[in-house]
Parts: sequence; C-alpha cells; structure tokens
Amino acid sequence: MLSYSEHGTPAPDHPALIIAHGLYGSGRNWGVIAKRLSDTRHVITPDMRNHGTSPRETSQSYPDMARDLADLASHIGAPVDLCGHSMGGKAAMAMALTQPSLIRKLIIADIAPVAYGHSQQGMIDAMRSVDLSRVDRRSDAAEQLADAGIEPALQSFFTQSLDVPAKAWRLNLDVLEAEMTKIIGWPEDMTGTFDGPTLFLSGGASDYVRTEHRPHIKSLFPNARFAKIPDTGHWLHAENPRAFEATVRAFLDA
Repeated sequence: MLSYSEHGTPAPDHPALIIAHGLYGSGRNWGVIAKRLSDTRHVITPDMRNHGTSPRETSQSYPDMARDLADLASHIGAPVDLCGHSMGGKAAMAMALTQPSLIRKLIIADIAPVAYGHSQQGMIDAMRSVDLSRVDRRSDAAEQLADAGIEPALQSFFTQSLDVPAKAWRLNLDVLEAEMTKIIGWPEDMTGTFDGPTLFLSGGASDYVRTEHRPHIKSLFPNARFAKIPDTGHWLHAENPRAFEATVRAFLDA
C-alpha cells in the first residue's frame, strides 16, 4: 500500500479525491491545494512508489503504478475522483483505462498518453552530485543543486524530498534511472477506454499537451474536455495554485 496523507473527512455528497504527484515529487508537494479542497471533500495525497515514504520497488511502469492507485482507491472506498500531474497523470490514465469502475471523474494535469523524447536524467545527476555529508539544512542542498545548474524553483522542489537528519534522498534514484524510458514513455499495449468525465488541464505556456495529441486522447477518453491556465508552464499547480484549485473544484462540483 502506498503511504499517504489525508486532508478533511469523508463527505456524503462527494467522493474522495486522490491526487497523484509527478516524478521526483511527493504527496507533501500538494499539501496546500489538498488542504483547500478538503473544505468539502476527503482528499488523499499519496507518495508514489519509489518516492517519499512509499515502498521501494524494482519497477516504475505505468501498469504497476495504476495498480498501486487502484489498491489505494479500493482501500479508501471507490469510486473516487482522481487527479494526476505529469507521471502521476499517466498513472491516473492507466488506472482509468484498466479499472474504470473505480473512478468517477478524472483530471489530468499537463500530460498526454504519449511517449516524450526528453529525459529527466539530468535531474538525477544533479541530485547525485549533492554531497549529503555536507548537508545540515535544506539550503545546503539547494546551494549544491544551484552549482549543478538547477533553477531556484526546482531546487526548492527537489529539497522537499530530502531527509536532512538521515542525509538521504526520499527517492529511489537507482530504479527511477533504470526505468526512465518507461516513465517518459507510454505503454504501447495499453487498451480500453474511460467514458467518465475527464478534464485535461494544461499550462498555457506548456507544450506537453499539443493539439495533435487530442484525437488520440479522445479515442481513449471520449468525454475528455480541455482547458488551460494562462501564463503557466508544466508546473501549473505550483505557478498558479489558486487558478488550479478553482478549476479542479468547478469540474468536480459540476
């Protein structure tokens, strides 16, 4: 079972909302948005496998991550609403396509069910370059990440996955590196459709979900709708959390 945090309490008129984070993240990245949304619903923020305090596994495939989320949904009480960003969005799509009965509404944040050409290997290299023996506070790691060429926003993001007292990353970097092709890819044999209400919510300045992706998306998610948050990139929920929260709330409450 994935490790997770809970926000709010079960509500009779709203299913629980599970929010699946992206690569190198954790459930704590979503704490502010989850807390705000928990005024009307039970919000669950898990750590995905090989992230945070969740189990260390040898695979980071989307079928495996989908099963993790399905087990969590069943444990909490399905059907649930499910929101996923980036890697978490692909895992959420995989769950919706393989176990659609467990989901009421689906929100996919700035990712499409396609393989991407970019690699996140440079981020792993940067985290490995940090001399953890010299880290007594998060700012020490941030300074070393800056020296490795990591921009300030990502320095803060990465150091949230640092266990300072243990001088260790709460990320299984070896497996994430070994499985990078799967993480940036998409299973070619993934079949099925999810007919429930689905929102593909993208950053207005991001190119992760392009116009040419829409026919493929609609073939898998026939009831998909598309929306953008202006002047935001791939990290749309961090760049404009109020707009992200308002859009998610409006979609779930409609």
